[in-house]
Amino acid sequence: MPISKEEVRRKYGISDDDFDIIEALALRPVCENCGKALPPDSQEARICSFECTFCQTCVEQVLDNVCPNCGGGFAPRPIRPARNWKNGNCLENFPARVTAKHKPVDPAAHARFCSELRKLPPEKR
Repeated sequence: MPISKEEVRRKYGISDDDFDIIEALALRPVCENCGKALPPDSQEARICSFECTFCQTCVEQVLDNVCPNCGGGFAPRPIRPARNWKNGNCLENFPARVTAKHKPVDPAAHARFCSELRKLPPEKR
């Protein structure tokens, strides 16, 4: 199984430009922890670099800005334009994911996991 972008590109003969389209953010529809709806235009959606998706409340009050899946930090999820302003880069052509990924965090396990990580800023983890 290919593990890097370059290996995937070679195996399937995909150009960098085409790969960028395939890699468009999934815009996951709900917070993985509490299940709160996070539509594509939500200003409360937060993602880590692996696109784990949580609501702002869970990131701040439950997760201490530590992703329970990778240990990274979170940033606001960008909002994909609803209308086609240029080159078809919009929700119509690149719709948000509809399948929810809901796996609530065990607070005690997360507290143990992030006890040291939360002391470090995300760029130092």
